[in-house]
Amino acid sequence: MIRVREVEVITDDGERLGVFPTAEAIEMARDREMDLVEVSPNSNPPVCKIMDFGKFKYKQNKKAHEAKKNQRIIHVKEVKFRPNTDQHDYDFKLKNIIRFLDGGDKCKVVIFFRGREIVHRQNGERILKRVVEATEETAIVEQTSKQEGRTLTMILAPKSKDRKGKPAKKPDTEKVSEEKS
Repeated sequence: MIRVREVEVITDDGERLGVFPTAEAIEMARDREMDLVEVSPNSNPPVCKIMDFGKFKYKQNKKAHEAKKNQRIIHVKEVKFRPNTDQHDYDFKLKNIIRFLDGGDKCKVVIFFRGREIVHRQNGERILKRVVEATEETAIVEQTSKQEGRTLTMILAPKSKDRKGKPAKKPDTEKVSEEKS
């Protein structure tokens, strides 16, 4: 599929062989039981590498799979309140927010206003303030309260954690000061 007259040929070890006609470069690759792959088509002459293309694709897929395995996907969980949410419902939803944050997910707290409740925005702000105060040990406010139409939203993110999913420990300052004395 290489359609130029001459190509610069590189071996799979990275050794430059020189500039050859395309047909001769393809023959060189066949003699080694490998493929001729165009690496840099925009250079003059284009650079082609003699390599096992199937093995190359396999290694690429393997690297991509390993990178995907080590990723941590953070979901944004949403918890909805109303401006006149009762105490028991508030406690139940707050427990869910803390559970989501401990699990490493972000939490979007939404206050939904119906009808004329939108006039009393301060009730929604009060609920958001209570949530922030209740979760200050496990969460930081990533986005402060923002009104979007009939909703008031705030995003909480978990505080930094170590790799095992447990909260990071703070160093004991008492032990350090005792050792220095």
